[in-house]
Amino acid sequence: MSTTTHPHDIGELRRWGMLAVGTFAQAASAVSVHGPAFLIPALHDRLGLSLFEAGVVAAAPMLGVMLTLVLWGLVVDRRGERFALLAGLLGTAVAGGAATLADSALWLALTLFFAGAAAASTNAASGRVVVAWFPPDRRGLAMGIRQMAQPVGVGLAAITVAVLADQQGISTALLLAPAVALVAALAVALVVIDPPRPERTATTAPNPYRRDSYLARIHGVSTLLVVPQFVVWTFALVWLVQDRGWSPAAAGTAVATSQVVGAFGRIAAGQLSDMVGSRLRPLRWVAVAAAATMGALALTAWLDWGVAVLLMVVATAVTVADNGLAFTAVAERAGAFWSGRALGIQNTAQFLTAAAVPPLAGLLVPLAGFPTLFLVAAAFPLLAVALVPVAQEPDLS
Repeated sequence: MSTTTHPHDIGELRRWGMLAVGTFAQAASAVSVHGPAFLIPALHDRLGLSLFEAGVVAAAPMLGVMLTLVLWGLVVDRRGERFALLAGLLGTAVAGGAATLADSALWLALTLFFAGAAAASTNAASGRVVVAWFPPDRRGLAMGIRQMAQPVGVGLAAITVAVLADQQGISTALLLAPAVALVAALAVALVVIDPPRPERTATTAPNPYRRDSYLARIHGVSTLLVVPQFVVWTFALVWLVQDRGWSPAAAGTAVATSQVVGAFGRIAAGQLSDMVGSRLRPLRWVAVAAAATMGALALTAWLDWGVAVLLMVVATAVTVADNGLAFTAVAERAGAFWSGRALGIQNTAQFLTAAAVPPLAGLLVPLAGFPTLFLVAAAFPLLAVALVPVAQEPDLS
């Protein structure tokens, strides 16, 4: 049975504490899911895996996430946020711990797959904690802060996993993810309370997908906006090195800086949505800005102007600013008994699209160059502009 308390009965410290813990839980998930990518050099050099085999191992947790997001959403809808977070984080710790004992690439890939499958619990559960415990006029800012979790988790993995693997071995490097997951589980047990929800009836738990196209359109918008986001994420460093002649160190610094800017861009977008009392008007503005920025990046890259580098940084910030807005809008619309599954569908569509972008873009660049890639990427947010269901958005007051 879920432990429930009315939102007005908790203090500000507890509310912000749950935001901090939810963000930490999501960051712990990011370490488990994205951390193995930083093991590829060690897997190749120390275990003798080919780059393809090492890539398969590194992709295993991502596959686990994609296959279980909707299932975890169902768990959140039926059993509550606290249960899902605890079960998922503890499962991540167990599977991650088993990965440290792996004596073959197959065993390592399987254990990392299950670690990713368990880590997927945080996507819907931590978001729901934020949406439920914060009032509408502060929810956008809170979700923007929570959306910083992924770059924070990836950053933590980036500065630790490869170093640990090089200095202490692969097994020691693999210990980081389960250790962080255990700490996050303890924090959840101490701080997180299930938000209240009404009694489940046909009236309080209608299927929101049968009501209208609102959620489907937001899913579509988010899927379209993933394309320029992952084009920039995946190819910014390669473009700076190959086309601009930067050193790998300088290019890496620029990309890292742009990620920091992007993280704060998510907070700014969330705060803007609170100020204007709408998630979808800012979402449409982001789509317009993403199309314009990617188009300008394509033009300046083609003309070989130095300002293209600045536009790359701006594009990185703009193309991720939609995530928290769409996530919050979906949760608010779907309601207490459907938002877990709705958020799972939202994330699954984004993950599938994100997985398709690098190989398809990689085919385009040798044929047409980076400016053409940036121009093609600009078309996707342009399509998203008309798809944002602003007219259907409910009153947030």
